[in-house]
Amino acid sequence: MVRHFVSTLNLMQERLQKIIAGTGLASRRAAEEMILNGQVTVNGQLVTELGTRADPGRDHIKVRGKLINPQTGPREKRYYLINKPRGYISTVKDPKQRTLVAHLLPPSARRGLFPVGRLDYNTEGLIILTDDGELTRIITQGGRVPKVYHVKVKGTPPEEQVERLRRGVSLKGVRTAPAEIKLIERTKEGGNSWFEVTLREGKNQQIRKMFDMVGHSVTKLRRVSIGHITDRGLETGQYRELKKSEVAKFFQEASTPAKARKVKAKPPAAKGGKKRDPNELSLKRQFNRKDSSKRETNRQ
Repeated sequence: MVRHFVSTLNLMQERLQKIIAGTGLASRRAAEEMILNGQVTVNGQLVTELGTRADPGRDHIKVRGKLINPQTGPREKRYYLINKPRGYISTVKDPKQRTLVAHLLPPSARRGLFPVGRLDYNTEGLIILTDDGELTRIITQGGRVPKVYHVKVKGTPPEEQVERLRRGVSLKGVRTAPAEIKLIERTKEGGNSWFEVTLREGKNQQIRKMFDMVGHSVTKLRRVSIGHITDRGLETGQYRELKKSEVAKFFQEASTPAKARKVKAKPPAAKGGKKRDPNELSLKRQFNRKDSSKRETNRQ
């Protein structure tokens, strides 16, 4: 039978999963699993119901038999950005003993950190490691923070198939959210193509499954940005600490209403504005030259 714990100081209470995540022991989602699996007690009473509240200043909270109260006090959060190579697992533990993405950090910096979201074993690119459960929630919550990927696929799918992927497709009965997809370049050798794909709400291995569905499998996949954070200046296998201003911007954008974010995401196409992708410009120049040749032929 589930026992509810009621603190006498309601104003000081917080949800247990938030308290646990705040210590850096686990993400909020992992903390919820700990509660459901009967690994958390408050004042000696087993708690297995999500939403239970406690006061870390008064109540004795234990996770797997270990008191966590000393770790709940104010402390500076840590944030690392890693450019993950292929062949690394983005989890806290791996039963197959494969190399973890945290191993790209010095041993002294790894304790208490967990990955924000996941990147597949064969996918490279940006991933954040932190002990901040609230930032993890903001970045992983669907629809909030866009993630941009560069994707190399076999051949070149027709535009109607790409448009189908943009609108969203059904993967094992679950429909994907709309995605932004644009062609970056076609490779001269092999006839393959690079696309830029922006997801605001992604599923497990979504990009690979999407292109498999239209018969153009993914051969390379890397994440090049997480919201306003890009891979600029960060080589594969390297890491850096996020600046306080970079972290603060995630929280600022999370507090901005969705409508305002959408309006802000569409800057005017003014002169001297955002630089265009050189590969995209190169392709447009090719098409313009072809159109110009056709017009000359028609005049003759």
